[in-house]
Amino acid sequence: MQQNPNAAKSQPQQKNAQQKNPQQKNPQQQQKQPAKRGRPRKQKLEPVKVTFLGGLNEVGKNLTVYEFRGDRIVVDCGLAFPDAETPGIDLIIPDFTWLEQNAGSIKGIVITHGHEDHIGGLPFLLRRVNVPVYSAKLTLGLIRGKLKEHRLLEKTRLIEIRPGDTIPLGCFLVEAIHVNHSIPDAFALAITCEAGTVIQTGDFKIDTTPIDGEMIDMARLSRYGKKGVLALLSDSTNAERPGYTMSERKVGESFETLFQKASNRRLLVATFSSNVHRVQQIIDAASHTGRKVALIGRSMENVVSVGMELGYLRVPEGIMIPIDMIHRYAPDQLVIITTGSQGEPMSALTRMAFSDHRKVEIGPQDCVIISATPIPGNEKTVGKVVNELLKLGAEVVYEKMYDVHVSGHACQEELKIMLGVTRPRYFIPVHGEQKHLVKHAQLAQGMGLDPNNIMIADNGIQLELTQDEMKVAEPVPAGSVYVDGYGVGDVGSAVLRDRRHLSQEGMIVVAVCVSRETGQVVSGPEILSKGFVYVKESGDLLEEAREAALRVIEETPARSRRDWNTLRGKLRDEVSRLMYERTRRSPLVLPVVMEG
Repeated sequence: MQQNPNAAKSQPQQKNAQQKNPQQKNPQQQQKQPAKRGRPRKQKLEPVKVTFLGGLNEVGKNLTVYEFRGDRIVVDCGLAFPDAETPGIDLIIPDFTWLEQNAGSIKGIVITHGHEDHIGGLPFLLRRVNVPVYSAKLTLGLIRGKLKEHRLLEKTRLIEIRPGDTIPLGCFLVEAIHVNHSIPDAFALAITCEAGTVIQTGDFKIDTTPIDGEMIDMARLSRYGKKGVLALLSDSTNAERPGYTMSERKVGESFETLFQKASNRRLLVATFSSNVHRVQQIIDAASHTGRKVALIGRSMENVVSVGMELGYLRVPEGIMIPIDMIHRYAPDQLVIITTGSQGEPMSALTRMAFSDHRKVEIGPQDCVIISATPIPGNEKTVGKVVNELLKLGAEVVYEKMYDVHVSGHACQEELKIMLGVTRPRYFIPVHGEQKHLVKHAQLAQGMGLDPNNIMIADNGIQLELTQDEMKVAEPVPAGSVYVDGYGVGDVGSAVLRDRRHLSQEGMIVVAVCVSRETGQVVSGPEILSKGFVYVKESGDLLEEAREAALRVIEETPARSRRDWNTLRGKLRDEVSRLMYERTRRSPLVLPVVMEG
């Protein structure tokens, strides 16, 4: 198994140079042929290149690029969401520098499905690279909303494809293959060029009783396996989970049971807005129990609107009501579908839990169902929301209770089936953290794949694949670009470091006004504390800091005081030293020197 991409080597397949030609001439004819000296020169195979700009060693911002004979295609363009290490950041997208430099060779972008980690970065890429986008009807419907918001809809060519469609993109033929996931219209892709066929599964699971009635197209995947698959790139999200992923229909059965047991309680169900199948089952259960349905959350409203418009959601007439009308109905007549299943600070469910929502107040009359499993890292925030809801007297159903959530990703046995059906020459686990990729690679090795033909890659790695070998080419620029408000890429590691410093230690501001002509102090210095110490109880400490700052200014020659950078540095060093000596803390010290 190739764990280190930069040291990766694969074993060339040994071929028999003495194979017989079925049309071989008789010996007499052969003697008339001029004798060949030495071994025939073996024709060099041209590789297909696979480049990863996101989705490896992380869950999110999936982006893969395929290249053959100078033609490139892009598969997916997602985003990731911020965590505790990225305070104040709204979104995280891939670094598009390399794609922008090679914009002329990109023939199109193919999107596997409509989740944010696969479509969220698309508007930011299309600002720089204007190429056609290919995907299914629902996915394009969700993309249209994003492009309209970014004022790119009129400039972008969106092309609908269906399962079984094959589209020519330069040197490539790309076939869309239906797979099951937690959103309709999910594809795997068979990407074929003269070097061979690469199958990228996208996000998938094997659901034998799917909500939309169409099981994953294992027959088509099997045909490719029989013809020969050069490489398989497969979803690794659930590679640590044994067994099979439960069918989505199991959640529908749980909803029916819970809705009937709720009797006179109002029901609130929190789930991912993009899980259209889940929303459909909530609406079905509400209809069966005679309840009206209201939506909370902008993303939920957008997805439901698109789903209804395109026919992916079947909503009985009169069942949907505006959130402003919920006060007209008794608790046992209502179901509220909301966002916030991951405990997001500004989500509707979190604001309800902390009694900060303008239109919904949680109380003992409510039953809250959290129909999602916390994403790794979100367990604490989700638990906090659950605790607050319980304090308000609500009944809360969450995680494994009553099977109110199933994953949209394949577990170990399904991943083995995908490997067995496609029978790839090379295997590259994708879409997961390092632990997921390693476990998936171990599953493949356990099924008999040569460890030298398994690659655990990373973002920025470019692989070259031929029938003879898989090797690592020159890396390309890859990383994370932070979106903060209207700013894209203007917040870097230095700014984030300062933000983390502020959140952990607080800040001291030293403000002083110095005469431009004489260099004398006009006013100040003033000491301001933000997030460091409580001013009313720390007057002596702040006064000591003010005296230290004044002493620094007085000890600096008058002509040098007009060198603002030098003066700021001295003030920062002295106040920082004093604060550490007195408190053993290191606040961010911000000197502000003004001209008077």
